[in-house]
Amino acid sequence: MGSLVFDSDDLEATEAFLCEAYARMTISSGTPDSSPARIRRDTMPSVSVDELELGFDMSYAVEPLGRICLCLVHEGTLQDHVYQGVRDDFGPGDMVLLAPPDLPYAGRVCTARYNITMLDPALLDQVAATGPKPAPGPVRLTGHRPYSQAAARQLTNTITYLRDHVLGDPATAGQPLITSAGSQLLAASVLAAFPNTAHTEPTAQDRTDAHSATLRRAVAYIEDHADQPLTVADIAAAVHVTIRALQYAFRRHLDTTPLAYLRRVRLAHAHRELREAHPLGGVTVADIAARWGFPHPGRFAALYREAYGTSPSDTLRS
Repeated sequence: MGSLVFDSDDLEATEAFLCEAYARMTISSGTPDSSPARIRRDTMPSVSVDELELGFDMSYAVEPLGRICLCLVHEGTLQDHVYQGVRDDFGPGDMVLLAPPDLPYAGRVCTARYNITMLDPALLDQVAATGPKPAPGPVRLTGHRPYSQAAARQLTNTITYLRDHVLGDPATAGQPLITSAGSQLLAASVLAAFPNTAHTEPTAQDRTDAHSATLRRAVAYIEDHADQPLTVADIAAAVHVTIRALQYAFRRHLDTTPLAYLRRVRLAHAHRELREAHPLGGVTVADIAARWGFPHPGRFAALYREAYGTSPSDTLRS
């Protein structure tokens, strides 16, 4: 985890940095007299968020990244972007998938400022189920543009939240519960935005498995492991059911989701710590909130007030 900034007018240095940061590539400038590039990268496990500003026109040819690579254009354009079966141009406000993880791509950046967010494809499998047998496999994105502008905006908001409220604060980015929750939030937002192979409706076997005993085992597992990074896939594996069955069990019996229940349990732990902490002992609400996976103080305060009818700071002072 951490941040780095690259700032150079040297095209060869920019190419070397891009090769190191993404995958082996070749670039060439259409404006060779001036090639200013500025890149900031913030990272956490399995996710990186980059802001790039290229003050020149550049062609690129990139080998497969092995990661899901999303692009949000702020200013300028990406033109003649191609990979197998796709050719498209992207402008300000466009949120796109640059290419599947196993395919090379190429195109041109025309004096652009844009965001690149990359994530491990395995994150999708932690929050969603693949198709039914006999054709199981990892979840894949099947289109390079979102379902709708609303879906694109929601994903953009998620990336902005991660960049500003998680990755932008080293202390927060160092909290395992926060980074785990942030990664899952990003993966879920990607699946909500792009066409994909995930199946969310339970099968007949899933419905059979989603009984009250499954729920009890899942609740016990969550309560015993709430202080550890948990994914939906972790919980499902612990109780020996599919992700769909687990999700259906929580929906059927509690009208909630496994991650929402996990958040409720962590909120209760934070409440207990606030009650037990000495108001002059140096601990802060933000410290306790971050330790239990809540990076945004305002959001934590709203959830806390909704659950306990008072503010976390009042609980600490009392």
